[in-house]
Order: sequence, then structure tokens, then C-alpha cells
Amino acid sequence: MIYYNINDIVIRDMVETDPEVITHEEHLQGWIHQKVEKYTQRLKDVADGKCVALVAEYKGNVAGYFNVYPDTKSGMFGGKGWPELIDFGVLQKYRRHGIGNVLMQVAEDIARKYADTVCLGVGLHRDYGAAQRMYVKRGYVPDGTGLWWQGKNLDPYAELKNDDEVVLYMSKKL
Repeated sequence: MIYYNINDIVIRDMVETDPEVITHEEHLQGWIHQKVEKYTQRLKDVADGKCVALVAEYKGNVAGYFNVYPDTKSGMFGGKGWPELIDFGVLQKYRRHGIGNVLMQVAEDIARKYADTVCLGVGLHRDYGAAQRMYVKRGYVPDGTGLWWQGKNLDPYAELKNDDEVVLYMSKKL
């Protein structure tokens, strides 16, 4: 399905060839820790009716991705019936073209079909800086529980490694 098609940006459902393309492009930009299984799992979740997996194209090239899980089961917002936006990314060579904001808008429009509030978790190291700024500009606010790591709320003064699993949860009224 095509959700958005204006100028050079298209937002559509993820298809079988996208995981390989995304992983390859992420490796080229130095994100060597990314695994194709992360994206093939999204396709399995789509097939199981658990999520909507979105891909952004810019001038015909895969440029980004985002996933909407209509009823998140884990984390701070698990079991509240709120959609969670998971795994947002725009490839570095396609940034600064408005792709991230369009992906966010489409994801929020999909989430709005399920609830009046949407949530997400954002990583805290510098690679997440652009996403952190965008979420705040779009009206997301921290939930007040502090940091989470590997799906668990961290105790004050807990030691941790600042990896992709360190998350601050945020929500927004739609």
C-alpha cells in the first residue's frame, strides 16, 4: 500500500526485498551492528497482524523505515492499548529532505486509527540525536520513569552501557 506520494518522497509498506537493501545501506554508512533479521522480523510481524512496517523512498531509492505496533505489549506503555512507534531510521545520505517528518506523520496517522495517544522509545547516544530533537519538536514528552534498558526500568545509579538498548520512553496525544 502507498500511504504518501508527493514530490520525491513515497511512503509504502515494506516488501520482501527491503530488509537486504536497508541492511546493506546501513553497513555502508558504518552501522555494521545492524542485522537483516531485524527487518525480516518486521515482515513476519506484519504477516502475523502485529504491525505496519513502513518504508520511505526518495527519488526511487529506499531511504528510511518506521514501524507501527497498534497495541504494544512491553516497556512502560505495554498493555495500555496505545500504539508504539518502533525502529525509526532515515539513511544518512537521504537526511535533510523532510523524509523523517513525512514518515512520522504517516506513522502517527496510522496510530490515530487505534488510540488518541502514541508512544515510542528513543535511544540516548549521539546517533539518536536527530530523532530526539524531532520527537520533541513534534510534541513528544518523556513519560517520567527515567531510563529503560533491555525492557526494564533502571534503578537510580545503576551502571549501564550506552548502547542501543538504553531508552527514554515518550508519548504524545494525537
